[in-house]
Amino acid sequence: MQPFLKYFLVVYYILFFLFAMILPTYRVWKNTGVNPYKLGKTDSALDYIGKLFRITLIACALVVVAFALLPSVYERLLIVPYLENALFVWIGMAVLLFSLGWVVLAQSHMQKSWRIGIDENVKTELVEGGLFRVSRNPIFLGMRLMLFGMFLILPNAVMFVI
Repeated sequence: MQPFLKYFLVVYYILFFLFAMILPTYRVWKNTGVNPYKLGKTDSALDYIGKLFRITLIACALVVVAFALLPSVYERLLIVPYLENALFVWIGMAVLLFSLGWVVLAQSHMQKSWRIGIDENVKTELVEGGLFRVSRNPIFLGMRLMLFGMFLILPNAVMFVI
């Protein structure tokens, strides 16, 4: 199971970035001419949260890389042995796949309003349909589910903190 998991997690993370960030960014830019990536580098609260968002995704990617390519490094991340079992791994994989589908569906509901960050200069309509009837921010809900799924598969102290 471990060799399969290494490939699964690396491929998942690549697909996550492709379908949850790169392609939607390109689609909105192509359809509107507006760059939807709006995470800045000021001292504002929004930019601080954006910085934490980037750190979280990078840290999670580093844990996946350590698991897949650097087992001696991964072993130092304080693995929780009693959480390492096949049932949690299967549940984690199901949660990851569900969360990716959820995020992609939520982004499709946003259409031209989708952004990474808040663009004060471009006003879009408030999205109230689709998954936005269930959650005010289903994309972040999906991302939190993704992090939970990662923890079920890779139960260690670093993933717990992430």
